[in-house]
Amino acid sequence: QVQLVESGGGLVQPGGSLRLSCAASGSIFSFNTMGWYRQAPGKDRVFVARITTGGYAVYADSVKGRFTISRDNAKNTVSLQMNSLKPEDTAVYYCNTAPVTDFQPWGQGTQVTVSS
Repeated sequence: QVQLVESGGGLVQPGGSLRLSCAASGSIFSFNTMGWYRQAPGKDRVFVARITTGGYAVYADSVKGRFTISRDNAKNTVSLQMNSLKPEDTAVYYCNTAPVTDFQPWGQGTQVTVSS
């Protein structure tokens, strides 16, 4: 039923790295730009990065140079390599289409906590 499943989050110290993964259904993945979003406590869900079916990537200014989005079209997966993590990166991370649509539900997300 849930077509988006995020994984890979955890607790990491500032400056550390994590790699997030998203498993998407074929119907979503085949025809859409895919993105990563995050939501910190008490804050709105915001855009982090997106990647087209052809591999063109766009990043939020806050993560440029630190995060890398990638996709494997054969496996219907989207990944987010996060390096040089900062405490302000702490959030629940979600994947979805980019832009999001009213008819595509959000997954449960995966928690990333950056703390010393």
